[in-house]
Amino acid sequence: MAFPEFFARIPAITLRDPLAELLGAVEGGLIEYGYADAVKLAGHSCPTVAGAWLMTVRALRALYGDQVPERGNIAVALRESLDSGVAGVIGSVAGLLTGAAGAGGFKGLGGRHSRRDLLQFGVAGNGSVAFTRLDTNAAVDCALRLEMVPADPRLGGLLRAILDGTANRDDIRQFGDLWQERVARILIDHGEDDQLVEVRNR
Repeated sequence: MAFPEFFARIPAITLRDPLAELLGAVEGGLIEYGYADAVKLAGHSCPTVAGAWLMTVRALRALYGDQVPERGNIAVALRESLDSGVAGVIGSVAGLLTGAAGAGGFKGLGGRHSRRDLLQFGVAGNGSVAFTRLDTNAAVDCALRLEMVPADPRLGGLLRAILDGTANRDDIRQFGDLWQERVARILIDHGEDDQLVEVRNR
């Protein structure tokens, strides 16, 4: 499996999952996630997946500081409804890292380690995505502004050619290269840009 080389340059994040530790899935409950894991989950790499990755990582950093974030201890609330725009993709990536799940999530063991209903959509009164620690109730709102990293102007014409069947192999390859070039700029060049991802305490 060959991913674009810049995937390896995106900092990974380590979380502690008490449920994984309890069930013997990983020693100490420590699990490392990289951007490639989000791509595997979504099935593609795009600005939305990249933005969701950044929002979640930045939110966890704000909530936990130098501590290792605890997976399964975070509720995630999106302002958009599940069937609106790219909310489902954002929720999936946020859920991957936080462990938060919807109605079909793990119901827990003896009242502990439940992941069910920690991921909610259509929640008014917050930014694009809100993250809340269940143990302290500390919360942050995240806003994503992908327009801060514009797409290459050639992408529109290439996409039209692909969709109408007139694109050749070189066109298709160039489209993919330019698409991932924008993703790389979002994640690497602007990964710490507060104008791209704004994180505010609630």
